Amino acid sequence: MVAHVIRGVPRPEPDLVRRFERLSAATVYEAAGQVGTMNHDIRPLALGMRVCGPALTVWCPPGDNLMLHKAVSLAQPGDVLVADVGGCLEGGGWGEILTIAAQERGIAGLVSNGAVRDVGRLLSLGFPVFCRGVSMKGTTKKKLGRVNHPVWCGGVCVRPGDLVVGDDDGVVVIARERIREVLQLAIERVEREEEIVKAVREGRNTVEVLGLEEVLAAEGVLEE
Repeated sequence: MVAHVIRGVPRPEPDLVRRFERLSAATVYEAAGQVGTMNHDIRPLALGMRVCGPALTVWCPPGDNLMLHKAVSLAQPGDVLVADVGGCLEGGGWGEILTIAAQERGIAGLVSNGAVRDVGRLLSLGFPVFCRGVSMKGTTKKKLGRVNHPVWCGGVCVRPGDLVVGDDDGVVVIARERIREVLQLAIERVEREEEIVKAVREGRNTVEVLGLEEVLAAEGVLEE
C-alpha cells in the first residue's frame, strides 16, 4: 500500500454536528436504519465518555504509531480521529503525549480498533477514547501509512468527513451524504419514544403501546 496523506477533506456543517451531540448513539443507529454500528468490542475507556464529530481517518501498520502523530498534526477542531491499526492489541499506540497533542488541536476524541496505554492519565485528562483494549507495550515510529483515506474500523468502512457518534453503548458512523436525513429521522424517533414513555407512565403496558398483540397472534402464541 502506497503511503499517502490527504489534507483537505469534506466536513459536515458544524451546526449539524452540534445537533447530533444531543442524541444517543443508539438513537442515531436506529434512525440510520440499523446500519453503521461498530463491533461491540470497541468500547469507551470509561463510562460517561461521549464523542461526536467528523472523522479524520488514519491507517497505521500494526505496532507503529507514526501516522497517528501525522494525523493529529493535520486535525481541525472537532475532528474525531478514527484509527485502523490492524486490530493490534499488543502495543499501546496511543497514550498521554498524543492525548495532550490532540487536545491542543481541539480533537474531539479517538476511535481505534487497537489498544491504548497510560490509562490513568487519559482518564484524568478527560479525553474520550473508544478502543478494543489496553496494552503498556510500546510501538515504533518508523512505518508509513495513510491519512484521510477510507479505513475499516470495528467492521465499518469509515471515510473522512463521515459523522462519528459514540457513547456508553458504542460507536456508530453516518455517511456524510446521509447526515441531514438521519438527523431528521432521529429527532422523529426521539419524539415517538417520548410518547411511548408517557403512555407507559400513565399505566399502559408495552405490548399495548407498541402494538405487539398482532405480532404475538401472528406467531401463534397461546394464552390460558
